[in-house]
Amino acid sequence: MLLLVTAGSCITSFGQNTESSSFFEAGISMGPSNFLGDLGGNAGKGTKFIKDNNFPMTRFIFGAYLTYQPNEWLGFRLAVNRGTIGGDDAIIKGKGGYEEARKYRNSDFRSRITEAMILAEIYPTVFLEGDPTDVWGRLRPYLAIGAGIFHFNPQGTDPKSGAWVDLKPLHTEGEGFAEYPGRKEYKLTQVNIPMGIGAKYFLSESMNLSLEILHRTTFTDYIDDVSTSYIDPASFYAHMPLAQAQLAERMANKSGNNGATTPYAPGMKRGTATNNDAYFSVNVKFGFRLGRGGNDYSSTRCPVRF
Repeated sequence: MLLLVTAGSCITSFGQNTESSSFFEAGISMGPSNFLGDLGGNAGKGTKFIKDNNFPMTRFIFGAYLTYQPNEWLGFRLAVNRGTIGGDDAIIKGKGGYEEARKYRNSDFRSRITEAMILAEIYPTVFLEGDPTDVWGRLRPYLAIGAGIFHFNPQGTDPKSGAWVDLKPLHTEGEGFAEYPGRKEYKLTQVNIPMGIGAKYFLSESMNLSLEILHRTTFTDYIDDVSTSYIDPASFYAHMPLAQAQLAERMANKSGNNGATTPYAPGMKRGTATNNDAYFSVNVKFGFRLGRGGNDYSSTRCPVRF
């Protein structure tokens, strides 16, 4: 009878400890990042998904994170990342389709990205594990979704000097001009929705390595400073000093720069306003568990011999 009571107590204790154990994990991440928006892309109509990824425009993003896990199957991550994304119409391989118009547009951009996000991590296979607290050598796939805030600042190359210049102050599509009342100035700090999948492998009880693909949906179409249509260059001279207006005119319309073709005219399509921009990264994460709170299973093991 005493043996049965002891065994029952151990089973109950195991269940309670498994549920109540909590811990923090800290780590760093890095990996390639890519832009999905108006600039660049591949054959056919432009999209904001992987189909229009341009590998030559791959840049990198780095970050650090802190995760709180109330249990083994659920975590809440706070992450801060900094990196670069870019796009360039010149790398498009024309095949006689919709992509030809983008290649003819001949625009480019780059932007630093600084972001902070909170994500929920869900590890569904934990429910299939016999002892979720025994993690050494275990591989766990997971899902991640959350909300974030990011800052960007698009720059483009001046076709005259080749220098990188900030694009927002140039109002390249007439944002904020009275002549274009529907085009408000965009903000350089925006909200995004990160969603992704990953897999975590435990190198030991405390160290792990993860591979994660994280896609960011945004609510702006101006990460690359391209969204709607070309404007009348006269508007630049009505609102800016001469030198700035001349720069804005060059940056707003780079089509026809080779001299053999006719530039796009005011009112013609410059971007697709119905598709907001997006970007994604493939992150390698190295994490370290900082310890457990609550009841630690490792400190309440039942004896294996009687």
